[in-house]
Amino acid sequence: MILGLYRVLTGLGAPAIHWLLDRRARSGKEDPARKGERLGEASVPRPDGPLVWIHAASNGEALSALPLVRRLAEQGIRSLVTTGTVTSARLMAARLPRGAIHQYAPLDRRAWVRRFVDHWRPDAALWIESELWPNTLLELAARKIPAALVNARMSQRSFGRWSRLRGTARRILSPFRVMLAQTDREAKHLRHLSGRDVGSVGNLKYSADPLPADPIAFGNLQGVVGRRPVWAFISTHPGEDELAAVVHERLRDRLPDLLTIVVPRHPVRGADVASLLRQRGLWTARRSDGKVPDRTFQAYVVDTVGEMGIVLRVAPVACIGGSFVPLGGHNPIEPAQLGCAVVYGQSMFNFAEIADELEAAGAAVRLKGVDDLAETVAHLLLDPEARTHQAGAARLVADRNRQVVDRVLEALEPVLAEVRVKKKKTA
Repeated sequence: MILGLYRVLTGLGAPAIHWLLDRRARSGKEDPARKGERLGEASVPRPDGPLVWIHAASNGEALSALPLVRRLAEQGIRSLVTTGTVTSARLMAARLPRGAIHQYAPLDRRAWVRRFVDHWRPDAALWIESELWPNTLLELAARKIPAALVNARMSQRSFGRWSRLRGTARRILSPFRVMLAQTDREAKHLRHLSGRDVGSVGNLKYSADPLPADPIAFGNLQGVVGRRPVWAFISTHPGEDELAAVVHERLRDRLPDLLTIVVPRHPVRGADVASLLRQRGLWTARRSDGKVPDRTFQAYVVDTVGEMGIVLRVAPVACIGGSFVPLGGHNPIEPAQLGCAVVYGQSMFNFAEIADELEAAGAAVRLKGVDDLAETVAHLLLDPEARTHQAGAARLVADRNRQVVDRVLEALEPVLAEVRVKKKKTA
């Protein structure tokens, strides 16, 4: 009944969805030039040969998918990667290997999903993490397109909600021939909801390449920063930017040349973040304005896409955003791979197992609030030996988990075998 109602509402909701898309476009959250893709209208032809559709909601999921895309390409299988955000589209434009295609994901209305599938005719579908759209998944099932749920994530809160709708959850999950969870806990949740076997082979994020950095841009920023003490608060959300200002204020006497870098999770917030820091008395430069943080600046807002790798190579201490507000944190593997000393707040439930592993290895520190944050940043910046030890431990954790992609591909064999059969037939 619930799925039936959902289908009716999404079927009748086209005018409201168009209005919402236009509103989001005006605020920079949709690309008006590619609106048709959100309606299932392809902007490029389908390539010949086998094609695997990989759906990744946003930046984190898309980066997790890149190792799969590359490994499939090595097998002669092309990938169609869909995402739902402007920043992830820009990221994929820069990082997808040659031959892979990016499109915006069609919104979950049956007519638009069917239009999308009619054009692309995927031979298999791989869903990354947790974005489950009923109309899309049931369309895959109706067309007998083999599908897999990869790197699945399900918080305790989501599990509680889905448990009250177990029948609906079971039907939505039914198209997946293979389900792979990030952790044993999440595998247990999915087994309960689906009534089927669910594997746990590790977090695919470990297999992602270290974030890239344009060598010229990195050299320019490093040259300007020089030997200044630097820390970065990355992927921040409202309520966390203020913490960066407080930390800087408290460390000003001990570290008078300190540079605080803030990377908002959503670059469109750059102007607001810079304004807040200036109101707190910090001379602030914005990267999107083309400015660099010479010694007249105390704070630097990096509100551009695809430059986190530069930040994490310049800043030896990285604080993870989304962890000092109740959002579950963001990916600590990225700074760990690049040799940063990693710190974060109490809210890391999106990466609970990774955080536990990092902490057990002495590779990350979980903090209670701004007092802890200020003291820990000061300790790490003033004690190079402690900082190097913690950063080295973080890199070791990242390195020993690099081969997760191999285990994922092995588990996906029941789905990918069908794609290879079609590849042989078209050869």
